[in-house]
Amino acid sequence: MAAGSEDGGRSPGEGLRATDVARAFKGVQALRGVTVELEPHEVVGLIGPNGAGKTTLINLITGFDLPSSGRIELDGQDLTRWGPARRARAGLARTFQQGRMFLELSVRENVELGALGVGAAAGEARSRADELLTRMELVEHAHVPAGALPHGEQRKVSVARALASRPRYVLMDEPAAGLAEHDIASFAAIIRSVREGYDAGVLIVDHNMALIMEVSDRIEVLDQGRTLARGTPEEIRRNIDVAAAYLGGSGIATERNGA
Repeated sequence: MAAGSEDGGRSPGEGLRATDVARAFKGVQALRGVTVELEPHEVVGLIGPNGAGKTTLINLITGFDLPSSGRIELDGQDLTRWGPARRARAGLARTFQQGRMFLELSVRENVELGALGVGAAAGEARSRADELLTRMELVEHAHVPAGALPHGEQRKVSVARALASRPRYVLMDEPAAGLAEHDIASFAAIIRSVREGYDAGVLIVDHNMALIMEVSDRIEVLDQGRTLARGTPEEIRRNIDVAAAYLGGSGIATERNGA
Protein backbone atom coordinates (compact mmCIF):
# COMPACT_ATOMS: atom_id res chain seq x y z
CA MET A 1 0.00 0.00 0.00
CA ALA A 2 1.01 3.58 -0.40
CA ALA A 3 2.19 5.48 2.61
CA GLY A 4 -0.59 6.83 4.80
CA SER A 5 -3.68 5.22 6.28
CA GLU A 6 -4.36 1.52 5.88
CA ASP A 7 -6.27 2.08 2.63
CA GLY A 8 -4.08 4.99 1.54
CA GLY A 9 -7.03 7.40 1.98
CA ARG A 10 -8.54 5.91 -1.16
CA SER A 11 -12.16 6.54 -2.12
CA PRO A 12 -14.25 3.62 -3.46
CA GLY A 13 -13.45 3.05 -7.13
CA GLU A 14 -10.47 5.41 -7.08
CA GLY A 15 -7.30 4.37 -8.83
CA LEU A 16 -5.93 3.00 -12.09
CA ARG A 17 -6.74 -0.63 -12.79
CA ALA A 18 -6.05 -3.13 -15.55
CA THR A 19 -8.33 -6.13 -15.03
CA ASP A 20 -7.73 -9.56 -16.56
CA VAL A 21 -6.04 -8.05 -19.64
CA ALA A 22 -4.74 -10.28 -22.40
CA ARG A 23 -2.91 -9.51 -25.64
CA ALA A 24 -1.95 -11.82 -28.47
CA PHE A 25 0.29 -10.97 -31.44
CA LYS A 26 -0.10 -13.30 -34.43
CA GLY A 27 -0.95 -16.20 -32.15
CA VAL A 28 1.73 -15.42 -29.56
CA GLN A 29 0.17 -14.69 -26.17
CA ALA A 30 2.08 -11.70 -24.74
CA LEU A 31 -0.25 -11.23 -21.76
CA ARG A 32 -2.54 -13.83 -20.19
CA GLY A 33 -5.20 -12.38 -17.91
CA VAL A 34 -3.06 -9.93 -15.91
CA THR A 35 -4.59 -7.66 -13.26
CA VAL A 36 -2.65 -4.68 -11.89
CA GLU A 37 -3.82 -1.84 -9.67
CA LEU A 38 -2.16 1.51 -8.99
CA GLU A 39 -3.47 3.69 -6.21
CA PRO A 40 -3.09 7.47 -6.02
CA HIS A 41 0.31 8.47 -4.61
CA GLU A 42 1.68 4.92 -4.83
CA VAL A 43 4.84 3.71 -6.55
CA VAL A 44 4.51 0.21 -8.00
CA GLY A 45 7.46 -1.59 -9.56
CA LEU A 46 6.80 -3.93 -12.50
CA ILE A 47 9.54 -6.47 -13.13
CA GLY A 48 10.09 -9.71 -15.02
CA PRO A 49 12.42 -11.42 -17.47
CA ASN A 50 12.71 -10.64 -21.18
CA GLY A 51 9.40 -11.16 -22.93
CA ALA A 52 7.38 -11.15 -19.71
CA GLY A 53 4.93 -8.58 -21.10
CA LYS A 54 5.92 -5.49 -19.14
CA THR A 55 6.04 -2.97 -21.99
CA THR A 56 2.96 -4.54 -23.56
CA LEU A 57 1.06 -3.91 -20.33
CA ILE A 58 2.15 -0.25 -20.24
CA ASN A 59 1.10 0.13 -23.88
CA LEU A 60 -2.35 -1.28 -23.08
CA ILE A 61 -2.84 0.96 -20.04
CA THR A 62 -1.79 4.12 -21.88
CA GLY A 63 -3.71 3.38 -25.09
CA PHE A 64 -0.79 2.78 -27.45
CA ASP A 65 -2.22 -0.69 -27.97
CA LEU A 66 -5.57 -2.35 -27.25
CA PRO A 67 -6.12 -5.56 -25.29
CA SER A 68 -7.48 -8.72 -26.88
CA SER A 69 -9.64 -8.97 -23.77
CA GLY A 70 -9.91 -7.36 -20.37
CA ARG A 71 -10.62 -3.86 -19.13
CA ILE A 72 -8.71 -0.66 -18.27
CA GLU A 73 -10.34 1.69 -15.74
CA LEU A 74 -9.50 5.05 -14.20
CA ASP A 75 -11.52 5.83 -11.08
CA GLY A 76 -14.09 3.29 -12.23
CA GLN A 77 -14.43 4.75 -15.74
CA ASP A 78 -13.80 2.37 -18.61
CA LEU A 79 -10.89 3.61 -20.79
CA THR A 80 -10.33 0.35 -22.65
CA ARG A 81 -11.10 1.70 -26.15
CA TRP A 82 -9.83 5.24 -25.63
CA GLY A 83 -6.85 6.45 -27.64
CA PRO A 84 -3.63 7.68 -26.00
CA ALA A 85 -4.42 11.40 -26.41
CA ARG A 86 -7.75 11.06 -24.63
CA ARG A 87 -6.15 9.03 -21.84
CA ALA A 88 -3.45 11.71 -21.49
CA ARG A 89 -6.12 14.37 -21.04
CA ALA A 90 -7.76 12.14 -18.41
CA GLY A 91 -4.51 12.10 -16.41
CA LEU A 92 -2.24 9.32 -17.72
CA ALA A 93 1.32 10.08 -18.80
CA ARG A 94 4.20 7.84 -19.77
CA THR A 95 7.87 7.78 -20.62
CA PHE A 96 9.35 5.53 -23.28
CA GLN A 97 12.37 3.23 -23.35
CA GLN A 98 13.92 5.28 -26.16
CA GLY A 99 12.84 8.70 -24.90
CA ARG A 100 10.97 9.73 -28.09
CA MET A 101 12.00 13.36 -27.69
CA PHE A 102 12.21 15.94 -30.41
CA LEU A 103 15.99 15.98 -30.48
CA GLU A 104 16.30 19.12 -32.61
CA LEU A 105 14.06 21.15 -30.26
CA SER A 106 15.37 22.71 -27.08
CA VAL A 107 14.90 21.14 -23.68
CA ARG A 108 12.39 23.87 -22.80
CA GLU A 109 10.40 23.29 -25.99
CA ASN A 110 10.24 19.55 -25.32
CA VAL A 111 8.85 20.12 -21.84
CA GLU A 112 6.37 22.74 -23.05
CA LEU A 113 5.05 20.24 -25.61
CA GLY A 114 4.06 17.95 -22.75
CA ALA A 115 1.68 20.64 -21.51
CA LEU A 116 0.50 21.80 -24.92
CA GLY A 117 -0.36 18.23 -25.83
CA VAL A 118 -3.10 18.09 -23.19
CA GLY A 119 -4.57 21.49 -24.09
CA ALA A 120 -2.64 23.90 -21.88
CA ALA A 121 -2.37 27.48 -23.17
CA ALA A 122 1.05 28.71 -24.28
CA GLY A 123 1.57 30.82 -21.16
CA GLU A 124 0.65 27.95 -18.88
CA ALA A 125 2.97 25.63 -20.80
CA ARG A 126 5.86 28.07 -20.29
CA SER A 127 5.06 28.32 -16.59
CA ARG A 128 5.01 24.55 -16.16
CA ALA A 129 8.27 24.24 -18.07
CA ASP A 130 9.94 26.84 -15.84
CA GLU A 131 8.87 24.96 -12.72
CA LEU A 132 9.96 21.57 -14.01
CA LEU A 133 13.30 22.72 -15.38
CA THR A 134 14.08 24.14 -11.96
CA ARG A 135 12.92 21.07 -10.08
CA MET A 136 14.80 18.69 -12.38
CA GLU A 137 17.94 20.86 -12.33
CA LEU A 138 17.78 21.41 -16.07
CA VAL A 139 17.69 25.22 -16.17
CA GLU A 140 21.23 25.51 -17.55
CA HIS A 141 20.20 23.27 -20.46
CA ALA A 142 16.90 25.05 -21.19
CA HIS A 143 17.95 26.32 -24.62
CA VAL A 144 20.16 23.38 -25.59
CA PRO A 145 18.83 20.97 -28.24
CA ALA A 146 17.62 17.87 -26.40
CA GLY A 147 19.68 15.67 -28.68
CA ALA A 148 22.89 17.33 -27.49
CA LEU A 149 22.38 16.31 -23.85
CA PRO A 150 24.11 13.39 -22.15
CA HIS A 151 21.95 10.30 -21.80
CA GLY A 152 21.17 10.83 -18.12
CA GLU A 153 19.98 14.38 -18.71
CA GLN A 154 17.79 13.22 -21.59
CA ARG A 155 16.10 10.80 -19.18
CA LYS A 156 15.31 13.72 -16.87
CA VAL A 157 13.84 15.69 -19.77
CA SER A 158 11.60 12.73 -20.61
CA VAL A 159 10.23 12.68 -17.06
CA ALA A 160 9.80 16.46 -17.04
CA ARG A 161 7.84 16.33 -20.30
CA ALA A 162 5.52 13.67 -18.84
CA LEU A 163 4.97 15.75 -15.70
CA ALA A 164 4.17 18.86 -17.76
CA SER A 165 0.80 17.29 -18.55
CA ARG A 166 -0.03 17.43 -14.81
CA PRO A 167 -0.81 13.69 -14.75
CA ARG A 168 -2.50 11.75 -12.01
CA TYR A 169 -0.52 8.66 -12.93
CA VAL A 170 2.87 8.31 -14.65
CA LEU A 171 3.96 5.04 -16.27
CA MET A 172 7.73 4.82 -16.75
CA ASP A 173 9.25 2.28 -19.13
CA GLU A 174 12.93 1.69 -18.34
CA PRO A 175 13.59 5.28 -17.19
CA ALA A 176 17.00 4.41 -15.73
CA ALA A 177 18.24 2.38 -18.70
CA GLY A 178 21.79 3.34 -19.52
CA LEU A 179 22.32 5.47 -16.42
CA ALA A 180 25.63 5.15 -14.60
CA GLU A 181 25.40 3.61 -11.14
CA HIS A 182 26.38 6.91 -9.52
CA ASP A 183 23.32 8.54 -11.13
CA ILE A 184 20.80 6.05 -9.73
CA ALA A 185 20.43 7.65 -6.28
CA SER A 186 19.59 11.05 -7.76
CA PHE A 187 17.18 9.43 -10.22
CA ALA A 188 15.46 7.61 -7.37
CA ALA A 189 14.90 11.01 -5.75
CA ILE A 190 13.29 12.24 -8.98
CA ILE A 191 10.88 9.29 -9.00
CA ARG A 192 9.93 9.90 -5.37
CA SER A 193 9.34 13.56 -6.19
CA VAL A 194 6.76 12.56 -8.80
CA ARG A 195 4.61 11.21 -5.98
CA GLU A 196 5.52 13.65 -3.25
CA GLY A 197 5.86 16.84 -5.28
CA TYR A 198 3.29 16.22 -8.00
CA ASP A 199 0.77 14.09 -6.14
CA ALA A 200 0.88 11.35 -8.78
CA GLY A 201 0.97 7.56 -8.71
CA VAL A 202 3.84 5.84 -10.53
CA LEU A 203 4.12 2.48 -12.29
CA ILE A 204 7.78 1.86 -13.11
CA VAL A 205 9.39 -0.84 -15.24
CA ASP A 206 13.14 -1.10 -14.82
CA HIS A 207 15.85 -3.74 -14.63
CA ASN A 208 17.90 -1.93 -12.02
CA MET A 209 16.72 -3.82 -8.95
CA ALA A 210 18.41 -1.44 -6.54
CA LEU A 211 16.24 1.35 -7.95
CA ILE A 212 13.05 -0.74 -7.94
CA MET A 213 13.60 -1.91 -4.37
CA GLU A 214 14.33 1.61 -3.16
CA VAL A 215 11.39 3.47 -4.68
CA SER A 216 8.54 0.93 -4.77
CA ASP A 217 5.73 0.53 -2.26
CA ARG A 218 4.73 -2.71 -3.97
CA ILE A 219 6.17 -4.84 -6.75
CA GLU A 220 4.34 -6.86 -9.41
CA VAL A 221 6.28 -9.67 -11.11
CA LEU A 222 5.36 -10.92 -14.59
CA ASP A 223 6.66 -14.10 -16.18
CA GLN A 224 5.60 -15.42 -19.60
CA GLY A 225 2.66 -13.01 -19.70
CA ARG A 226 1.24 -13.99 -16.32
CA THR A 227 1.43 -12.56 -12.82
CA LEU A 228 4.00 -14.61 -10.95
CA ALA A 229 4.03 -12.71 -7.65
CA ARG A 230 3.14 -9.45 -5.97
CA GLY A 231 4.13 -7.97 -2.64
CA THR A 232 6.36 -5.53 -0.81
CA PRO A 233 9.99 -5.22 -1.90
CA GLU A 234 11.08 -7.42 1.01
CA GLU A 235 8.48 -10.09 0.17
CA ILE A 236 9.60 -10.13 -3.44
CA ARG A 237 13.26 -10.28 -2.43
CA ARG A 238 12.55 -13.45 -0.41
CA ASN A 239 10.25 -15.10 -2.98
CA ILE A 240 11.96 -18.24 -4.30
CA ASP A 241 9.65 -18.46 -7.33
CA VAL A 242 10.73 -14.97 -8.37
CA ALA A 243 14.39 -15.81 -7.86
CA ALA A 244 14.05 -18.95 -9.97
CA ALA A 245 12.08 -17.38 -12.84
CA TYR A 246 13.74 -13.97 -12.93
CA LEU A 247 17.31 -14.67 -11.96
CA GLY A 248 17.78 -18.39 -12.26
CA GLY A 249 17.76 -18.72 -8.48
CA SER A 250 20.67 -16.34 -7.88
CA GLY A 251 18.73 -13.80 -5.84
CA ILE A 252 17.26 -10.51 -6.96
CA ALA A 253 19.21 -7.83 -5.14
CA THR A 254 22.03 -7.57 -7.69
CA GLU A 255 20.16 -7.84 -11.01
CA ARG A 256 21.37 -5.28 -13.53
CA ASN A 257 20.87 -6.80 -16.98
CA GLY A 258 18.09 -8.01 -19.27
CA ALA A 259 15.02 -6.44 -20.89
